[in-house]
Amino acid sequence: MASDKQDHLANFQQALSLCMKTIADEPELNVTFGGDSASVSGTRARLPQLDRELPADEVAITRGHADSLALRLANHDLDIHTRYKPQGKMARAVYEAVEQARCEAIGANAMPGVSENLGAMIQQKFDNRPVLSNKSEDATALEDALSLLVRERLTGEKPPQSSAELVDLWRPWVEKKANNQLGELTDAIDDQTAFARLSRDLIAALDMADELGDDPDESDETNEEEQDSEQGQSEDQQEGEQEQSATTEDMMDVEGESDDSMQDSAEIDMDQAPPDLDDDDNAEGEEPWRPQLPFSSMSNDDFYKVYTNKFDETIAAEDLCDAEELARLRNYLDKQLSSLQGVVARLANRLQRRLMAQQNRSWDFDLEEGLLDAARLSRVLTDPLHPLSFKVEQDTKFRDTVVTLLLDNSGSMRGRPITVAATCADILARTLERCGVKVEILGFTTRAWKGGQSRENWLAEGKPANPGRLNDLRHIIYKSADMPWRRARRNLGLMMREGLLKENIDGEALIWAHNRLLGRPEQRRIMMVISDGAPVDDSTLSVNSGNYLERHLRQVIMDIENKSPIELIAIGIGHDVTRYYRRAVTIIDAEELGGAMTEKLAELFDENPGQARRGMRRAG
Repeated sequence: MASDKQDHLANFQQALSLCMKTIADEPELNVTFGGDSASVSGTRARLPQLDRELPADEVAITRGHADSLALRLANHDLDIHTRYKPQGKMARAVYEAVEQARCEAIGANAMPGVSENLGAMIQQKFDNRPVLSNKSEDATALEDALSLLVRERLTGEKPPQSSAELVDLWRPWVEKKANNQLGELTDAIDDQTAFARLSRDLIAALDMADELGDDPDESDETNEEEQDSEQGQSEDQQEGEQEQSATTEDMMDVEGESDDSMQDSAEIDMDQAPPDLDDDDNAEGEEPWRPQLPFSSMSNDDFYKVYTNKFDETIAAEDLCDAEELARLRNYLDKQLSSLQGVVARLANRLQRRLMAQQNRSWDFDLEEGLLDAARLSRVLTDPLHPLSFKVEQDTKFRDTVVTLLLDNSGSMRGRPITVAATCADILARTLERCGVKVEILGFTTRAWKGGQSRENWLAEGKPANPGRLNDLRHIIYKSADMPWRRARRNLGLMMREGLLKENIDGEALIWAHNRLLGRPEQRRIMMVISDGAPVDDSTLSVNSGNYLERHLRQVIMDIENKSPIELIAIGIGHDVTRYYRRAVTIIDAEELGGAMTEKLAELFDENPGQARRGMRRAG
């Protein structure tokens, strides 16, 4: 009888070991049993010793420990974890607990059985633990409570009954301090790098920013900028070679060399033009309407102001990255979305056919002046004095148009959303260019997390009250309106660069993009904003009211929609932008972005603008 029980125990241990190897994707994993706790080191895992009777509750708990260790091995990268690990003891403990919750949540969401095993393990952990009435009495209480709150956000599973009192004790304080940061973790569950950055934001929001240490992303940027400054003529040579390579890959560009040179010179003029939008000089055509709008300045004396803008930058994508890395990032972008590209390309072709249908050319013949009609050359030869040998092209209803795509480059866009957005922008720019519609692609973020040099200035000057916006803006020009697509193609790969995406201050980004459009000579000007959330900048919001940035964004949108000739449309990725924008659509999945962009652009190009506005609706 004892032998049978021993055999059952051995069989169970063997099956559990095999299961751990499968989940961890580690065939060399060595699993042993003994002691009272579970641990893992390299390819060696240790699980608690089981009773020969194999009681059901003990089996479930041991399975929970096994699944927890295996999921850690499968979903955890030690180098990334170490890179972003805080320096302070308490912050480091919270960081470890949150990362473990992420690894376990991935398995719990994919496998219901694993979710039950992990629940039994967590239940047992808190069964015999007394709950203290004061948060300060237990140094480990915060990390345990936060781990359970993160697990709840990532999986939807309520904390086990044995831990409910602990969680209820901490929940009000944690959610008051860091509710937004908790909400952002869900979108980054499969991206450890993004999750680690968000974990640091969470720790800062919980009043432990002084324990984080130096920001690893900022130090990387500093090193890269120093390396970039050492690039001399060799960089220019590399860039020239890459441009030549990109030209050979462009199978759709049918412009001649003379057209290219004209576009290049126009691009130089635009790039070198001063930012003053009240310049009365216009190369050709009618002067576009440039009203004095309430948002013509970055500040608003009523409630919104900028503490300092001397650290802000507006920079071309190619100036943030050398040509070789841009080419590598572009190749990475192409590989990531090889499957999606075909779908978006088909949607773009549909948009092209719709636009081309509005640009059909027609002519009036047998006129006394105009262009010489080649079909009537015989008449010119036989009767040179005959007056009716000319033709004139009729005016089309399709107006000269420029479109600006303004892309949110905030940290919450990391992963699939920013990859899809970059590819859709790339394909739409190519499509609209073929239709004679100029496209500008812009991005907005900040230069640093947590305020950067602006905040340092504010601290050095004694923390004046109500400082206003307190971060360094970074506005990126991926493609100017006059730049041919083939020359801007590599620039969109910059969005794949680690450390680029940080905070988002939408109101000032809209002002910047809007004022660039105001300076354009085209008859029709359209701005499309693509974002996945409300404006967020921790440094600004920590010293101003909680709706400071959102209130400014609402005012800017209202001014553009009511007082500007520019047509504004917005697409929200997993975020309801219809509460901000009059013309807006919300999509749930980033995969829907291509269809939403092409459909809404097509609606805007309808003959009856009122019909396009009525056609706007929420998707998903």
